[in-house]
Amino acid sequence: MTETLKAAPAPVRAAPAQWFADRQAAWLLRSAAVFYAVAWAVHTGDHVRRGLGVVTVEVSTLGSIAAAAQLLIVATVFLRWRWAAVAAVAIGFPDAVGIAAVHLLPHWSTFSDAFPGAYGTGVTGFSWFAAVLEILGALVFGIAGVHALRAASRRGSERVA
Repeated sequence: MTETLKAAPAPVRAAPAQWFADRQAAWLLRSAAVFYAVAWAVHTGDHVRRGLGVVTVEVSTLGSIAAAAQLLIVATVFLRWRWAAVAAVAIGFPDAVGIAAVHLLPHWSTFSDAFPGAYGTGVTGFSWFAAVLEILGALVFGIAGVHALRAASRRGSERVA
């Protein structure tokens, strides 16, 4: 009597995210994530150049929390996490508004690191470039997330039809 060897069952894998199934949307979201990460690094580099002592504890804390969220969400794009496109929208647009409020408006609170009228804080033309670059990166990331969600929605409706 011979024993029949049974193959181990195949591991159950979650279906890939619908946004990732659309090659154009996936490429756009990945490219936007890279741009956003580079823009974040440039802006962060400017803060390091200026010295962390020139910003308030509130700005430093808020910036650190935002940085952790930004890098985590950028990573989810490359990990093909199913909610990465939603997360890109959720971080991209608010981050763009937040950076603009912190840096581009005149001083308005302890959450302000105002570039207009800055004196003695190391703000240069590069600081302006770095902040605007990250604002653009955040907007592009959010827009790419919206595009990926729309592409996923179209794919879902095509399957049903």
